[in-house]
Amino acid sequence: MTTPHTIAVLGLGRMGGAIAARLAAQGRDVVGWTRSGRTPEAVRTTDDPNDAVAKADLVLLALFDGPACRQVLDEVRDSLRPGTIVLNTSTIAPAEAAELAGRLGPAYVHAPVLGSVPAVAAGTLQILAAAGPDTRDRVRPVLESLGTVRYAADAPTAAALKLIANSSLAGAVLALRDALQQADALGLPRTQVLDVLELGLLGGLVTRKRSFLTGPAAVGVATFTIGALAKDMALLAAASHSPLRSAADLADTPAGPEADIAVAATVPAVDDAVLEPLRAYIRGHATGDPTHFREAFLSTAHIEGIRDGVFVSWPLDEYCALFPGRPAPDEPNRSRRIDAVDVHGTVATATMKLAHGADAFTDVFLLVRADGTWRIANKAYHRRS
Repeated sequence: MTTPHTIAVLGLGRMGGAIAARLAAQGRDVVGWTRSGRTPEAVRTTDDPNDAVAKADLVLLALFDGPACRQVLDEVRDSLRPGTIVLNTSTIAPAEAAELAGRLGPAYVHAPVLGSVPAVAAGTLQILAAAGPDTRDRVRPVLESLGTVRYAADAPTAAALKLIANSSLAGAVLALRDALQQADALGLPRTQVLDVLELGLLGGLVTRKRSFLTGPAAVGVATFTIGALAKDMALLAAASHSPLRSAADLADTPAGPEADIAVAATVPAVDDAVLEPLRAYIRGHATGDPTHFREAFLSTAHIEGIRDGVFVSWPLDEYCALFPGRPAPDEPNRSRRIDAVDVHGTVATATMKLAHGADAFTDVFLLVRADGTWRIANKAYHRRS
């Protein structure tokens, strides 16, 4: 077994730069290359990736996505020496990882990492590595200098596990966003809310990201960006062929892609204007006054569903005629809640649950924005007793 000593790090962004700096600090001969212009002072760099890999025992990739990995490897492939290990820490799709493993053979190690820049500096990354037995022995000292290694069966499995891990992170960020949004709606002080959230299951995230969560003046250096996490969730949704709410929620967040993921928790899930017609619809049921429904719906809207076993499609006027202009006798015991709103440019969908006496309804709305105002274009409902 020969331990790699000369290491080329291709990609010196936040993670690549931190990895290169840690390896250099441990006495390894590290040379870096980047397209971004970021050049850590602790690492010797070159303008030509071929120069970086020409004498390397190990080439470490820390790039944004699969296409970047393919492009860089195509550029340096003729400069790779026989026996040089290619260690890829990038987060890419399982199919992309399989393709790279098939192209490079036993010399390829797919090793995406869990953790951000502080974990690199502390040597506490969690590394999901896939490598053959011989290559595993050669690369182990490098991996263990960065953190704890967990081995996967093959490259696509390691890539898929990384995406699943990031999916849980995306879910936590969006759960934190929902908690903060509801707290704001209830008028609760942000500092007190964060203190309480630190006591629960989101506590670790809140503690690490608190500087971003305190309010409009929040500051901090991004360690994992919204754009990177949104990319990962899009890869997961495409690979699994299953719906993934966080993929759309992160891609559509008003915060910029270079902002830290915590910033996604501080911006509203949807613009308040989208909620106005839904709130008018709720007022219509609460008061029995059809004026509120005319405020909520477009005049061309239809309300559709199954009533007494028969499909009905009421135009708005016919629907409004069902309401007498006064609340239902059991109104104090009725309830309504907005469950979900998804906005896509000038259209949106929404789901609402209504408990009306012995009946429960699920309402599904299609909304459109015309002339700067959101209105309900159509509603379909399911009724159950």
